[in-house]
Amino acid sequence: MQHNPAFLKLVNEAKARVKQIDIEEYKRMAARTAPHLLIDIREESEWAAGHAKGALHIGRGILERDIETRVPDKSATLVLYCGGGFRSALSADSLQQMGYSNVISLDGGWRAIQEAGLPVEK
Repeated sequence: MQHNPAFLKLVNEAKARVKQIDIEEYKRMAARTAPHLLIDIREESEWAAGHAKGALHIGRGILERDIETRVPDKSATLVLYCGGGFRSALSADSLQQMGYSNVISLDGGWRAIQEAGLPVEK
């Protein structure tokens, strides 16, 4: 997908402020059973078409509104994913501004999850 320059600038600025991990690092994290919540921030239709097994769905459009109710512990480790890692970086940046201290954006997102062969469900 071709992204617009202003969007890419915004994403790159957010990526400079948030922690990102790639799929290999996420696989190691999951294998260690490191406590974390995997949060799918994609649209409802994307979620319904398939998502990472065990993921919690909180769409980007309602994330900031609902996160404190769904995840009140602001020190919890949250791994956010979207389609490719752009929206998750923006969301991680936003959650950090809300006081969440252990937010991670999964670079590569849903595509990386599928390519890595991680368990998925519909």
